[in-house]
Amino acid sequence: MIRIHNLVYRNLRIPDLTIHPGTTALIGRNGSGKTTLLRLLAGISRPKSGFITLNGIPLVPGKAGFVNEYPDKNALFSRVSDELAGPLRFRNYSCDEVRRRVLEGARNAGLDHHLDRTIDTLSGGEKVLIALLSAVISSPEILILDEFDSHLDYDTLKEADQLIASSGSGLVVRCTQNMDLAARCGGVIVLHQGTVLHAGPPEKVFPSLGSTCCYPFTWRQGR
Repeated sequence: MIRIHNLVYRNLRIPDLTIHPGTTALIGRNGSGKTTLLRLLAGISRPKSGFITLNGIPLVPGKAGFVNEYPDKNALFSRVSDELAGPLRFRNYSCDEVRRRVLEGARNAGLDHHLDRTIDTLSGGEKVLIALLSAVISSPEILILDEFDSHLDYDTLKEADQLIASSGSGLVVRCTQNMDLAARCGGVIVLHQGTVLHAGPPEKVFPSLGSTCCYPFTWRQGR
């Protein structure tokens, strides 16, 4: 469980927010502070004041897997195999364990045929899948996803969802513009101008958004 208390950072002002285990969708208009909040949850940024805890312990860098919205901004290395090995090396896994996890993870994800390729030769969808596998390969406690699905077709999104489901991460925060996807998550957080407008299960949050663009299409069609 993630707990946010008296957080102040840039345009964010969040007095109190609890994010429960499972998958939570983060939605809101552009400029509402979604990416800023995700970077805080991933430990990439630090709040100006207030605190964020994970299971009662202050959140520190390295606990979260993170996937950026833009495919070309995720990679740290030029080769796919090195990109997947990076998070494991940063956590001081042995060379044998790194090799084993990279081969096993790529094989299980159906991406092992990409291992010898360079990142710049991948398609946009392939880059996202490699970034996602890199984020989950070290079995992080939490997984933070910033609208990565906006670049994926239906089939690639299904592959990505399978990777997320098999990641073992007990808590996933998933920013998305796909309201039907958000409606299938266990919880929904709505940001507006840096504050939490609504938070709770989809059936409690979305009825308040019926007149906005943040409403599931399938719900308008009677599900």
